[in-house]
Amino acid sequence: MFRECFYHKPRSNWAYAYDKETIHLLVQTKKDDVDEVAAMTGDKYDWEHLQEDIPMEKVAADRFFDYWMAAVKPAFKRFSYGFRMRSGDELAYLTEAGVSSEPPAPTRGYYEYPYIHEVDLFSAPQWAKDAVFYQIMPDRFEKGKSGSRRERLADWGSEPTKENFFGGDLQGILGRLDHLSELGITAVYLTPIFESPSNHKYDIIDYRRIDPYFGDIQDLKQLVEACHERGIRVVLDAVFNHASEHFPPFRDVVEKGEQSRYKDWFHIRSFPLQVKDGRATYETFGFFEHMPKLNTANRDVKRYLLDVAEYWIRETDIDGWRLDVANEVDHHFWREFRQRVKAVKPDAYLIGEVWSDSMMWLLGDQFDSVMNYPFADTVMDFIAEENVDGLTFAERINALLIRYPQQTSEVIFNLLSSHDTSRVLTRVGENKERLKLAVVFLMTYIGTPCIFYGDEIGLKGGDDPDNRRCMIWGRQEQDRELFDFYKLLIDLRKAHTALRSGRFRFLKADSGDQRIIYERMDAGEHFTIWMNNTEERTVLEHHIPGGDWVDALSGEGVPLIDGMQKVELEPFGYRILSRSLQDILVKK
Repeated sequence: MFRECFYHKPRSNWAYAYDKETIHLLVQTKKDDVDEVAAMTGDKYDWEHLQEDIPMEKVAADRFFDYWMAAVKPAFKRFSYGFRMRSGDELAYLTEAGVSSEPPAPTRGYYEYPYIHEVDLFSAPQWAKDAVFYQIMPDRFEKGKSGSRRERLADWGSEPTKENFFGGDLQGILGRLDHLSELGITAVYLTPIFESPSNHKYDIIDYRRIDPYFGDIQDLKQLVEACHERGIRVVLDAVFNHASEHFPPFRDVVEKGEQSRYKDWFHIRSFPLQVKDGRATYETFGFFEHMPKLNTANRDVKRYLLDVAEYWIRETDIDGWRLDVANEVDHHFWREFRQRVKAVKPDAYLIGEVWSDSMMWLLGDQFDSVMNYPFADTVMDFIAEENVDGLTFAERINALLIRYPQQTSEVIFNLLSSHDTSRVLTRVGENKERLKLAVVFLMTYIGTPCIFYGDEIGLKGGDDPDNRRCMIWGRQEQDRELFDFYKLLIDLRKAHTALRSGRFRFLKADSGDQRIIYERMDAGEHFTIWMNNTEERTVLEHHIPGGDWVDALSGEGVPLIDGMQKVELEPFGYRILSRSLQDILVKK
C-alpha cells in the first residue's frame, strides 16, 4: 500500500458532526490501492466495552485518490478512533501518531472527537435544502409603475449596455409571480435593489432606501407578502464589501480629507482622495474607483451594516441574504453578521459569493452556503466544451463533494449561469439538447439549484452586459417547450426527497467515454440517471439491483434482464429511472 497517500484530519471536513448523534469520518487512500478500510472506534474512558470496528464505504474517487466514509454514532457523544487499511494480506493502521504495521494500543495517539455539542453543529435552514431558486435582475425582468418614471429608458428588449436602463421594478416582479409559480419556483434571489446610480446596483448610495426607480419599502413588503402566500422565499443581495462613490460618508471624506469623521470607514492609502496613474489613493472593489472598499473592521461601519441587515429582515420579512464579494470581507464581520441575522430570523439563508474553495466560510459560524461556480464550470466543461470525458467529469464532481461536509453540500447554491457569466444556452452553442442535459444534472444533483431569469424560456447572452438582456414575455417569442422541460424536472425534484438529499454516486464514468450513469438514493427511493453526452445514438448497459424500475418521467416500466439494465439514448439524450425501496421491503 502507498502509505504516504493516507490522509485524515480531525475536526474538519474529514471528521465532523452531521447531526447531534452522528459523526461522519472520511479518510483518503491511493486510487485503487486499498481493498478495505475500517474505522476503529471506541470510548477513551472505556475502550474495552465501548469499542466497535465500522466498515467504511468508498464514496468517491478522483484522479489520484479514493475516499472512504463511515457514519459513527458514539454512545456518549464522544469517541477515539483510528483506521485499519487492508490490501490483500497486508494491513496498515493510521492514527494521529502516524502509520504503523501493527495495531496501535488504544487510545494513546488515536484521533478523537471530544464531544458533540449541539450548539456547534452546522445548521442550515431546512427549507433551503428543498428550495428551487430563481435569480432576478429587477431592471431587466418586468416594468411596473416605478421604473417607467425614469427618463430615457431603452426600448424593452433592445441591446443591453453597461449604462442603459429598461425600467424593470418590484411591481413588475409582483405582476409576474404566476410565471414563477407555474415553473415551480420556491425561492427568489434579487440582485441589489437599494439606491444606486447604476443599472446593476452593486454601488450603493443608501442602504436603507429602495432605489426609487424600483419602488419603495411598501412595494417590497407587498412583494414579499405575495411571495410568501405562494410558498416562495425572498433573498436580497447585500453589498457590504464596498459602496458607491456617492455614498454620503465617502463624499464627506472626499470633501474634508483627514478631518472627516468617516475617514476610517474606508481603506485610504493617502490624502487627498484621487486617482493617480489609473489607481485610486484608496482601496476599491477591483480597480473601480467609483466603488470604494468599506472597512468592515471599523466599529461604526460594522454597526451600520449589521443594523442594515437586521432592518430589512424586521421591516419586510425577507428570508435571507446573498453576500456580494464575500471573500474580501473579514471573517470577524461575517461571524457577527450571522449571529445578528440568525437572532432575528433563525431560518434565514446566508449565501456567500465565493468563487473557489469556501471551507473557511462554511464551518457553521458564517455562511450557510456559497454560490457554487466550480460546479457550474465543471458541468459546462463536460457538456459544452467537449474536452472532458466521463471519468474526468466524475473525478471533478467527486472532488467537489469531498470538499465540504454533507450537510453543506445539501444546501450549496448550484447554478449554471448568473449575471456574472454567459448564459447557459449560449455557453452550449445554442444546442437545446445539450442545455437539457445540463439542467437534468442540476436538478438531480445534491444541493440547492438556481435558475437565472429567462434561461427557462431560451434567453441567450454572452458575457456582461449581454447576459443581462430583458426578459421575454410574449409567449410566441418564448421557447415554451423548454419552459415545460424545466417545469417537468423541477416538479420531479420537488416530489422526491432522494433527489434533494439522498446519496449521490457515479455508477459509470469511463475514460474516453462521454456517457455516464449516476444514482441518487435514500431510504425510500432509488434513482439512476443515464446520460449520453455524444452526437450518436447509443445503448448503455449496467448491472442494476432488482425491483420494479420505471421511467420516472413517463411512469413506463423498464424491465431488467438477468440483472442487467439496457437503456437506449438519443444523441444528447437522457433517462431517469426509479424504483421504490419501500415496496422491496414490503415484499421481503
